Amino acid sequence: MARTTVRCPVVIVETRTPLESSEAGSQSGDVRQGLRCGGCVIDRLVRAQDADPWAIPRAPTEGEAVVLVHQRRVGTVDDTLFDELTGLALAAGAQVLARLHARRHRPEPGGFLGKGKTLELAGLVESHCATLVIVDQRLSPIQERNMERVIRCRVIDRTRLILDIFALRARSREGQLQVELAQLRYLSTRLVRGWSHLERQRGGIGLRGPGETQLETDRRLLGNRIARLKKQLERVRAHRSLVRRGREKLPLVSMVGYTNAGKSSLFNGLSGAHVLVADQLFATLDPTIRKTELAGIGTVLLSDTVGFIQGLPTTLVEAFRGTLEEVRLSNLLLHVVDMSDPQHLEHSHQVEETLEEIGAGAIPRIVVLNKIDQVDMAASVRRFGTGEVRSVAVSAATGEGMTGLQGVIVEHLRGVRVLKRLRLPPTSYRLRAQVYSLARVESERIDEEGHCVLDIEIGAASEGRLAAQKEFNVAYWAD
Repeated sequence: MARTTVRCPVVIVETRTPLESSEAGSQSGDVRQGLRCGGCVIDRLVRAQDADPWAIPRAPTEGEAVVLVHQRRVGTVDDTLFDELTGLALAAGAQVLARLHARRHRPEPGGFLGKGKTLELAGLVESHCATLVIVDQRLSPIQERNMERVIRCRVIDRTRLILDIFALRARSREGQLQVELAQLRYLSTRLVRGWSHLERQRGGIGLRGPGETQLETDRRLLGNRIARLKKQLERVRAHRSLVRRGREKLPLVSMVGYTNAGKSSLFNGLSGAHVLVADQLFATLDPTIRKTELAGIGTVLLSDTVGFIQGLPTTLVEAFRGTLEEVRLSNLLLHVVDMSDPQHLEHSHQVEETLEEIGAGAIPRIVVLNKIDQVDMAASVRRFGTGEVRSVAVSAATGEGMTGLQGVIVEHLRGVRVLKRLRLPPTSYRLRAQVYSLARVESERIDEEGHCVLDIEIGAASEGRLAAQKEFNVAYWAD
């Protein structure tokens, strides 16, 4: 590692760089002209960009030394704000050496942090010999590049860190394709190179132009790869749809909740399975489905799904929409809440928002208060004044309250079946097939306008599952 001193117009920051001394010396003049410490404007024509090894952020490697950064608008800034980010960094295999917190009304557009905090961060990186900085908030591409050039260290944001963890945990073919698709979509916004020596030129009068730059080539290659991944995912999802069709008549109960809330432990307790249980974020990524027998119901399918988290990347939600379809097609959701977590109310609200985003907001759910063995709470079933279940307190680790939870699941799956009438358009043949799989059809006829009118007997859970179908419209219910 060679050392170089970069003098900025505002401050002087001593840094480490992986470039050789000669290369670093030749770039120092350009850096001095283009850099202003603290997130001010950086000259877009800085020639050092082509040789900058930090231009595209990379994920942390095993045991990599990192510094964590958290910035908020208002309120007290303390170390508890770093708990989740620390867990994510450890899950990725990093070694946390230092933390930097800041309070600012709004992030600096050019560099995220202010001048003083940027200088302080550069000092932490230098004193701890850190090789990576992880920021808890989402960074724009220009903010990433500006921070890297000032502190001379790689910088990634929360989104990039989560994508890396998903890449480490994906085991199934579908999961690997989904993660790669999300990574490429993220990377497509962070292509910064444009090497003129690789431009393609065509001869002929009127055709001598700048040709295709490296940036344009990268974008084209990324676009081609994304298109191929989408086609492969469609084939995998078509196969999953065929598998799902064979078990549509069995009730499906899916477990949802914030990551590390104890969903896998609860899944093992209810199904007798032996899926991985670990005290870490995103220990489960690929969905697992097992059969179990419930008294009075018979065979029921239990599904263990990926946990949600605050700031879940939109590209990841979109890529995993096929996997999360198991949640959307469930008869009942078990919303698992970690009662030992001081922020369990905020996390529960985040889970509800994600369920609405994926189209599962109308599905009936039971709130399961888990890990009561770690807090002063007894196993119980709480109900509203109407008799409807409010929550069930259990401990998946000790088995306390599991019998009561099974009883509540049976109660919901039985439900109160009511007679209803549906009027479906002639083209809704797939929705009609779903009606036959979810409800008992009493009669069916075609009216004068060609619509299919069905009189059905359906329970509340199946009704919510039917309403979650993409083709369904509330106007299809007839008076």
